[in-house]
Amino acid sequence: MLAPNYSAADYLRALQAHLPRGRVWPRDSDATQSQVLGTLTPVFARLNARANNLLIDAFPGSTYELLPEWESTLGLPDPCAGEAPTTEQRVAQVVGRLAASGGQSIPYFTAVASAIGYAITISQFVPAQFGMAFGLPFGGDDWAYAWQVNAPTFTINHLTFGGSFGTPFATWGNNVLQCELERIAPAQTILNFSYSD
Repeated sequence: MLAPNYSAADYLRALQAHLPRGRVWPRDSDATQSQVLGTLTPVFARLNARANNLLIDAFPGSTYELLPEWESTLGLPDPCAGEAPTTEQRVAQVVGRLAASGGQSIPYFTAVASAIGYAITISQFVPAQFGMAFGLPFGGDDWAYAWQVNAPTFTINHLTFGGSFGTPFATWGNNVLQCELERIAPAQTILNFSYSD
């Protein structure tokens, strides 16, 4: 069901319908009483439009005006957003933080990266042991705690319809990805990044 969207004329008819009947309560458009009520109804129509917009803005994925409220609730902006994040990037960061349920699995970290606009894969390692194939990384016990994020050299984020004015048509780089994953990586692990074409 769509939110009701009433015009100033709708509010004028509603106000006139609630007035008493009689010759001293005219409903003609040129009557003084109708003109006085007509000065109030644009305010009601604006309030109705603002209330309808609040229904859209109350959800983090479609927010614009309440974006600063969502950010302050989540402790944002932080250095992970970059120097001058676009509105879309800020919304994606808010949605990503709210959707992040916590976890230490590969699907969890790939979902976090996907929520902020990055397609990644993750490689895990094991310590050197007898019977390992040649060509695998050789190392000590620290390899049990190492994992690697594989991403393109430059992830390109294109401006989409409805983006904020004054923002570039495309941005590229992986600084936000690195910052976000380093922030949520388990403390005992060693996180590496590998970029390729």
